[in-house]
Amino acid sequence: MQRRELLKLTSVLVAVGAAGSVRAEACAGDGTPAQFIPRRPADPEPSQNDIAKYPKCPYCGMDRKEYQATRMLVQYSDDLPDPTCSLHCAAVSLSINVDRGPKAIYVADNAASASPPPLIAVDGATFLVGSDMKGVMTKRSKVAYGSADAAQAAQKGHGGELVDFDKALLAAYTDMAEDVKMIRMKREERRRQVQKQGPS
Repeated sequence: MQRRELLKLTSVLVAVGAAGSVRAEACAGDGTPAQFIPRRPADPEPSQNDIAKYPKCPYCGMDRKEYQATRMLVQYSDDLPDPTCSLHCAAVSLSINVDRGPKAIYVADNAASASPPPLIAVDGATFLVGSDMKGVMTKRSKVAYGSADAAQAAQKGHGGELVDFDKALLAAYTDMAEDVKMIRMKREERRRQVQKQGPS
């Protein structure tokens, strides 16, 4: 083989190898799109002072201090925190971050008298679903209690069903279509009201 042909063949093989490498890198990054990755830096203790550190829900923009009783916090296995205002938004986080395993999931403990209520692990919470208490980002309310007795007392006063986290999360996913429709309608109505009022 002549030297010129050998150089030409070498150039082609290098180009093919580089293209294969680019494809391999692209495949390695497949999965959760970058725009869905939680944007907060890794935090090994995200539940400490969570409202001060994470004042807004990244999915709906709501104030987590205002909605402190329904707030949640997902800590993924790489310690990236995703703080939300509600189970609705936590369900969104868990569904779009399918390539990140949750290390811990926290919810506000409405059995506590402190304000804001402390966060507890969802495994230790009892959820009251479908009571007459106002829901956050949902028509069907979902409120967590760190004490089964407190959850039963709330059920006696407000109705609803007592369930564990898995069933509460299932209820959030079941309600998602209707809840998103409701949220869109409320936001559209708010925009119309602002337009009627005009610039202030």
